[in-house]
Parts: sequence; C-alpha cells; structure tokens
Amino acid sequence: MAEPGRVRSIRHSVRLGDARDIYLGTIVSPNTRRGYGIALAALVEAFGADSDVGLLDPDRVDGWFRFRWGGASAQTFNVRLASLRAACTYWAERCWLVGDPLQRLRPRPVPADRSRAVTRAEVTAILGLDVPLRERVLWTMLYETAARAEELLELDVPDLDTANRCARVTRKGGTVDVVAWQTGTARLLPRMLAGRRTGPVFVTDRKAKPHVAVADTDPGSGRGRLSYRRAAELFEDNTAGFTGGPFTLHQLRHSRLTHAAEDGASTPMLMTLSGHTSVRSLAKYARPGKDALLAWQANTDPAARRRR
Repeated sequence: MAEPGRVRSIRHSVRLGDARDIYLGTIVSPNTRRGYGIALAALVEAFGADSDVGLLDPDRVDGWFRFRWGGASAQTFNVRLASLRAACTYWAERCWLVGDPLQRLRPRPVPADRSRAVTRAEVTAILGLDVPLRERVLWTMLYETAARAEELLELDVPDLDTANRCARVTRKGGTVDVVAWQTGTARLLPRMLAGRRTGPVFVTDRKAKPHVAVADTDPGSGRGRLSYRRAAELFEDNTAGFTGGPFTLHQLRHSRLTHAAEDGASTPMLMTLSGHTSVRSLAKYARPGKDALLAWQANTDPAARRRR
C-alpha cells in the first residue's frame, strides 16, 4: 500500500537497448528500419544499453547529438533527428518517457537545391562507363525506373517479372508497389542473373560472412546482398572524374524524373513513376533542367521564328 501523500509514478522503467529493439521491430520496411537504426544505435552506444530510457536528459542528449551530427549536412542532421523523434514518440505513448529528451533540438533549414539532376548527356556517359556488369545493371535500372536505390537493392529474384519488364518493390513507408524498366535494363539483367531463380538480385563479389541472414544470401554462390553503402561508394568513385562529380545514386532517380517532366509526363504519371503520394514531395524532382530551359528559350524566341 502506497504511503499517504506520495504520488505513485506511472512511468515504466525500460532498458534503452530493449526500447530501441522493440521500436525497430514495429517498422515493416527494411529500408526504413535500417535508416532509423543508425540514429538509435548511436544513441544506445552513447548512453548505454542498460540505462533507463526514461532518464534520458535533454541537456546531455542535446550535447551528444550536436557533437555527433553537428558537422553533417542539414539533411542528414534532420533525418537523424526525425528518427529519434519518431522513437521518442513511440516510447512516450507507452509511458516509458515522461519528458522530451529532444526538446532542445530543432530541424535545420535545408537550402534549396536546383542543380541535382544531371544532364541527359551525362547520364548516357555514366551508363556507358566500362564497369562490371552488376554496376551497369543497377545504374541503368535506377535511371529507367526512377526507383530509390534502397528499393532496388532489397529486390529478390522472385520479385522480378522480366517478361513484362517490371518488379515488386517495397516503397519508403512499407507500401508494396511496382517499378518498370526499359530496353537498357531488359538487355543487361538476364546476363547478370545467369539463370538464378532465388536470392538477392544484386549480390556482393565475395561470399557472405556467417552472421548474414539467409534471406540476404544467394544459396547458389553464397554471396550476400549488396549494401547501399558499397553501391554508393562504387558509383561515387566512378563518377568522380565528371564535371560536377562525384554524383550520388539518388541523382539517377532525380534525373529520370526531371527528364520525364521535360518530356511532358503528367503529374499522375510522375507520381506513379516515383512512388510519391504527395505532389509537394514530387515538385523538386519535376523541375526542368538547364538544357531544357535553353532549348525552350531558343524554340520560343520570336526573333528565331521570324528567321525561319
């Protein structure tokens, strides 16, 4: 029986490591779970897996977060903060938190970026580089489908419908959707698969380590699923020599959507191509590039029309 006058706390004491694992277990999408896991792993490492999640101090969390990601880009800073905020919201709903350990932190303003799409000529040059077949397939598929790199790297061979040039992917947020490719991918993909019917579509050059999950291993060769980090490194290394390079894998998606907009694709078609559910989210991708602007100006110049 509680002592008279004493207020009994309704907060449940939960280990930070357990709180992290329980929250990540609620996220369906492997890509989202992996992304959120980066920030949460760093939090657990800094404050200890055995510490009480409810005792996270706002001042200490603020100092740690700014030290850990203060030098990162505004986008990375905001992504890591959003990951922690989503977890804290979940923990608070279960009475594991009383206050807000992130109350001192605010998202940073992200400067407008009007130059992320590469030109069609640059895309042609990138896709024509003398690189291993796996990279040629991934880069071509990324551009032709306008999919996120994480979505394609999570593909397994049974997800593919090569006859109809499409595949089932898990979009950001866990929605199952279909992406479609064109002739470039259709010509290269069968050569890379070489008759494989199971396992990840994109695999590493070497056999997977023993701790790699069976679902992320090709049963025939024993090679593991290609990681986003390695795929990104290879792309940036191979595009470092371009003017404005190195480029990122995301720029292939960005460029495809921009080029489709320049070619007159409707907003509904662009949303289907990209997997966006918000026109506002799509807007930054559907902005015509410099080459398209110059061509439009030349074609609509009254003086040029008089000379014809």
